[in-house]
Amino acid sequence: MGKTIFLENSGEKKRDLYSYFLSLKDTASQLELFKLILDSIHNGAIITDPDGYILYLNKPYGEFLGINPEEQIGKHTTEVVENSRMHIVAKTGKPEIMELHRIKGQEMVVQRIPIKKDGKIIAVFGQVMFKDVRDVSKLAKKLCILESKVQHYEQELISLRSTRYTFESIIGVSNSMKLLKEAAHKAASTDLPVLITGESGTGKEMFAQAIHNASNRRLYPFVRINCSAIPKDLLESELFGYEKGAFTGARDCGKPGKFELAHHGSIFLDEIGDLPPEIQPKLLRVLEEKEFERVGGTSYINSNFRLIAASNQNLEVMVENGKFRKDLFYRLNVIRLHIPPLKERKDAILPLAHTIIKQMCKESLRPVLTIDKDVEDTFVNYEWPGNVRELYNVLGRVLSLNDGDKIQLSDLPFYLLDRKTISQVSTDASLRNITFSAEKDAIMNALSASNNNKARAAELLGIHRTLLYKKMKRYKIST
Repeated sequence: MGKTIFLENSGEKKRDLYSYFLSLKDTASQLELFKLILDSIHNGAIITDPDGYILYLNKPYGEFLGINPEEQIGKHTTEVVENSRMHIVAKTGKPEIMELHRIKGQEMVVQRIPIKKDGKIIAVFGQVMFKDVRDVSKLAKKLCILESKVQHYEQELISLRSTRYTFESIIGVSNSMKLLKEAAHKAASTDLPVLITGESGTGKEMFAQAIHNASNRRLYPFVRINCSAIPKDLLESELFGYEKGAFTGARDCGKPGKFELAHHGSIFLDEIGDLPPEIQPKLLRVLEEKEFERVGGTSYINSNFRLIAASNQNLEVMVENGKFRKDLFYRLNVIRLHIPPLKERKDAILPLAHTIIKQMCKESLRPVLTIDKDVEDTFVNYEWPGNVRELYNVLGRVLSLNDGDKIQLSDLPFYLLDRKTISQVSTDASLRNITFSAEKDAIMNALSASNNNKARAAELLGIHRTLLYKKMKRYKIST
């Protein structure tokens, strides 16, 4: 005992443990090797004969029991280990795996395995798997958290592969956009909260991803959540996670929240103006303390995240009307970036259109389409209430219907054209068909610009939501 095994690890003399074992000629050397291995096991191990008398008890088990292992050789296992079942396993021949065993007032998890030779039991091997049964729950909880994280990261990776934006992805030739990108670059070098404002479809998430990818957190997760897309009853559990049995339908092992998943990375809260009043004070505490409790939890979880928020609403007005907490607004409004609507960036429309067409043609493996001069003039003169998202949607529609090599006026949705242009491209079309097509296109583009939010789409169209539903049914539009 006490002998150290050295295995050479160079040139022709390199040997593994198996070859070392084969080199041992006498039984005593082999027995010593087995003892060294068993004593190196982190938890307790014991070997008995078929009658339950101890053949070997390793040092970790002796230290736990407070006894000298060598002095226990020859004693019956029931004299040394309380509640022992080693002799019972020897008689039944049935292994007991991951069984509870109470020793010294402590619940442990053990295994007892009969050792057979020529069909006859010659010994029983017992090992302590967990010194405290609570460790099993801790391990299960960790595994469950890891499983949730892996699933989330897989979804994020799939999403990021198709929409991984950097500052190079942001097209802007005006002075205002250049200054905005410079400010965003500076924001990326800090860990301060960023509030991005602007109309729906202006590219707020694109800026958020660009800031994350330019920061020192870029190797860690970029976790996003739309505060308006999740029912308020579920939003708290989505943000902060929940423990096992926190509510009906909760997963057996609980679930980590977005803030927990964003540890060392960035969390993007889109449409933060729609955050329910009851969640706002909890979010404020998380921002100030960087710690939170899961729903149904009793302990605090720390998370080192960087917050980026976005809103298409006027938060200052909401604060004045009592719909948004003033202290939370001040906590968010540290670095403010406002993205102007596309109608205020006329010089960006054509560069954006050409870039989007190039990207779409590349993805669909077809030659890049050119854009007719009349189409370019139409694009520049149109107001684009849905901003960049609407432009992207229009070009996607055009590309799917165009079989040529150029985008012409006849390819555009009617609602983009003025009356004079409509008469030029639709002299053979009836007024009814023109109206039908224009109205359907307008509804589809409003839905796209509002990310399928019916209330906002109706607002963009200037009609009541009930009428929007009726027209969607009439035109067989589904979302």
